[in-house]
Amino acid sequence: MTTSTEYEPLTLETIVPRLKLIEPVTSILGSDTSKWKAAEIGDGNLNLVFILKGDKGSLIVKQALPYVRLVGDSWPLPLTRAFFEYNSLVRQNSRAPNSVPKVFFFDKVQALIVMEFLHPHKILRGKLIAGEPVTGISEVLGLFCARTLFRGSDLSMDTSDKKNDVALFLGNSALCDITESLVFTDPYFDAKMNHNTPGLEKIIGQIRGDINLKVKVQDALMKFSSNTETLCHGDLHSGSVMCTTDDTKIIDPEFGFYGPMGFDIGMLISNFLMAYISQPAHRSSKNLVKFQDWILEIIIKFYEVFTNEFTNLWKTERNGILFPKSLFEDQGQSSEKALEALLKNIWFDALTISGIEIHRRILSLAHNADFEDIKDEIIRSRLEAKALMMGKELILNREAINDTNALSIIARRFNQGSFL
Repeated sequence: MTTSTEYEPLTLETIVPRLKLIEPVTSILGSDTSKWKAAEIGDGNLNLVFILKGDKGSLIVKQALPYVRLVGDSWPLPLTRAFFEYNSLVRQNSRAPNSVPKVFFFDKVQALIVMEFLHPHKILRGKLIAGEPVTGISEVLGLFCARTLFRGSDLSMDTSDKKNDVALFLGNSALCDITESLVFTDPYFDAKMNHNTPGLEKIIGQIRGDINLKVKVQDALMKFSSNTETLCHGDLHSGSVMCTTDDTKIIDPEFGFYGPMGFDIGMLISNFLMAYISQPAHRSSKNLVKFQDWILEIIIKFYEVFTNEFTNLWKTERNGILFPKSLFEDQGQSSEKALEALLKNIWFDALTISGIEIHRRILSLAHNADFEDIKDEIIRSRLEAKALMMGKELILNREAINDTNALSIIARRFNQGSFL
């Protein structure tokens, strides 16, 4: 118990007395609460986040607020998102062990999660801006996506367990509503909370004036809202990944929902593409090309690892109702064509989501620091224009982009182009 049966936001003054009787907390921090020290570190859009340190160890305490922190109490948001984050973390840890922080305590009433303190990990987006490479990041992200997406689907799960889980996560409707609005809809009209760098008006007009593009975006939204293929992280971007030079963890799955397999992959790829395009504003010419090449190599290697592990799971853990072995292997037939078709659909969905996410991060609410940290608005707008036009290409011409090598060629072309 956190000493209160009604929800109450934590403060630096109340966090110690409210958590001091929780055994999982004292076992890690130490029982001498006079030595506990708290610091608020939350810099996200939604929640309170604290580091709590004792003489034995440290913890992260994350608590949902009843509103969107980025906007304020004018935008209410249910506390139940902490419940869905907790349940997502539990499932991710089971399906992709050691890829997410350990959870030590959860209080549903207080919308509070106590979890592993990742140290000396830093947010990946900051490392990309600073030009700090991470060893093995492609492998961790590729395995995470393959294992969580496959094992959370009807390819692997017992059908009754899957349907019950889909029903559970349908309750995360408020967070899905944010995605449906801010990602799929707001970038494509003059929405109230939109904002953009001055100078992009011509590009914005082209995007919002393209009916074919908006139709494809709404097709993707229809999949997002009605396709329950697997449990997705829901917000898998470079701000949801924490790294050291050789260790990577995935955090913040409060947007967890059952949706298309390509969603998480597309979100992740788009953030690497935006990091790639933004690099000229963050790197000297001496280091620019090498670091940009490394970012593209991450995308290529990540998807290779994802495909290989997904294929391995297809062969070894395909025990669900989809593509059962009774229809293929048990009759002496190969299921290779079925796997190829499924991976092709995942890839095309990922490309569409990638383009949409690029548009949202530049035109909608909650922009990426990759661009927002660029002080010179002229330089920022030129780079954002490249990204916006690349996003349009990914949405409209995804069928012509067969693999990550083709995607890299497109990224290099838009990186070299000028659109303002």
